[in-house]
Amino acid sequence: MRNAYRIVGMLIAVAVVLQIASIALAGFTIAKDADDGTSIGADYSNFGQSYHSIAGTAIGLLALVFLIVSFLTDVPRGRTLAGIVVGLVVVQFLLAVVSFGVPALGLLHGINGLAIAGVASAAARRAVVPNQPVTSG
Repeated sequence: MRNAYRIVGMLIAVAVVLQIASIALAGFTIAKDADDGTSIGADYSNFGQSYHSIAGTAIGLLALVFLIVSFLTDVPRGRTLAGIVVGLVVVQFLLAVVSFGVPALGLLHGINGLAIAGVASAAARRAVVPNQPVTSG
């Protein structure tokens, strides 16, 4: 189960990196489309935006799986770290919803995303079994 915990933690971290890339893609696509004369309105969408939204949901599901797996393993502080990841993901969702009305809060959304990646990655590293000393018998 340690391996499953490690893999899910790293999947969350990698998924957050892809989230960062997708929102950058969305922003640059908006800028290019606006320069090309495309009307950017409420009905406008691009691949980066769509991916960011769908992948955010996947990260939420991965966080729940991470928490469940944490109860099935003996990773030091594994449950605590998985719980923190779930809490940060909940905050991330709330920041996303609120940021549409108060765009400046989008800064906290970005920073919190980095925190999710950092905690998930740190948790995954805790699941690596240290080398045991060899004893002769």
